[in-house]
Amino acid sequence: MTKMLIAALLFSASATVQAAESGEALVKRGEYLARAGDCVACHTAKGGKPFAGGLPMPTPIGTVYSTNITPDTSGIGRYSFEDFDQAVRRGIGKDGSTLYPAMPYPSYARVNDEDMKALYAYFMKGVEPVAQPNRATDIPWPLSMRWPLAIWRGLFAPEAKAWVAPANADPVVSRGAYLVEGLGHCGACHTPRALTMQEKALNPQEGDQFLAGSAPLEGWIAKSLRGDHKDGLGSWSEEQLVQFLKTGRSDRSAVFGGMSDVVEHSMQYMTEADLTAIARYLKTLPPSKADDQPHVYDKQVADALWKGDDSKPGASVYIDNCAACHRTDGHGYTRFFPALAGNPVVQTQDPTSLIHVVLAGGTVPATHSAPSNITMPAFGWRLSDQEVAEVVSFIRSSWGNQGSAVTADDVARLRTPELGQTSGSDTRNVTRN
Repeated sequence: MTKMLIAALLFSASATVQAAESGEALVKRGEYLARAGDCVACHTAKGGKPFAGGLPMPTPIGTVYSTNITPDTSGIGRYSFEDFDQAVRRGIGKDGSTLYPAMPYPSYARVNDEDMKALYAYFMKGVEPVAQPNRATDIPWPLSMRWPLAIWRGLFAPEAKAWVAPANADPVVSRGAYLVEGLGHCGACHTPRALTMQEKALNPQEGDQFLAGSAPLEGWIAKSLRGDHKDGLGSWSEEQLVQFLKTGRSDRSAVFGGMSDVVEHSMQYMTEADLTAIARYLKTLPPSKADDQPHVYDKQVADALWKGDDSKPGASVYIDNCAACHRTDGHGYTRFFPALAGNPVVQTQDPTSLIHVVLAGGTVPATHSAPSNITMPAFGWRLSDQEVAEVVSFIRSSWGNQGSAVTADDVARLRTPELGQTSGSDTRNVTRN
């Protein structure tokens, strides 16, 4: 009898240890998935505690503030798994109201049950509780009424259904599709939206607008992730794309704007296998323009600058402010100062991102694999609107680039008081005398 009791106790202890290990593993996997979904980026205010919410999100009708998703009672502490699942995959809050689609539940509808359980375990057991009430929106009545959102959800949000790989599909590409279309919610930024604010396509089967690039948001353009050479990923290799996602820099470009946060908080923590899957999947997307052609380098401008000829409009501004890092041949310095020749970012139809980075500058974040910040200074304080327009137009039309010209009015619309001079100012006497 004693031996049986001891055996039972040992078995019980072993089962308890195994259950604890299983629970810890589930929380750990949930943490990885939360990284993959970059949950912290939206649910953490500047200077705030992780996942406590309060980040302002401008919309056409007013400002929405992200919610507290820590396990405190002011957050999601009282949420059952079913409540959590309803909110994340279906856009329905615990009180039955529809969430604003700033929460990308149309993408999260594809997340499978196992990953949802891991995410729930992480947010309930792996996140520090923070007592911080949710902030009400700044949307005026009657636009603040929630019931129309239920109609929007019914029209545009897909049924919550775990993503299933097509038969005989490449398993690496399928994994990439699951991450991009689901947890990664890449389309939330990189797919254009209709007037009614839904993404024009949630996957490639819904049309070639999927990941074809967005309209300006907070001064930046989320570029096309399709196979176009001019303004997409057509000229990128799989290896270059993996390097970019992992470090924020590659042989061809460097991260900027909101994508900097994605690399810093999400992508650098993902496995090489998952980054490869994402890159390989993106490389399956065809160009959205039938007449797409690879970039052909033109050395005419490089030769002219080498000979001291800066007569082309914008050339002298480029020599004075840009050439030291990006070189007169537009090739830059690999993984430090991005090439401008053939760079898809500088050739987009809308020049907003290039204008913005000239005015405001930017920093490539330090990552585990590339532990150095690389900063481009802001030139808005020293260059007039006309000078910025000329140098941006110069970059967009040199070395074989095929971007359209930019006007001083285009620059003035993006300039803010924080960037120094007013739209009509001319700072040449300040910076050169």
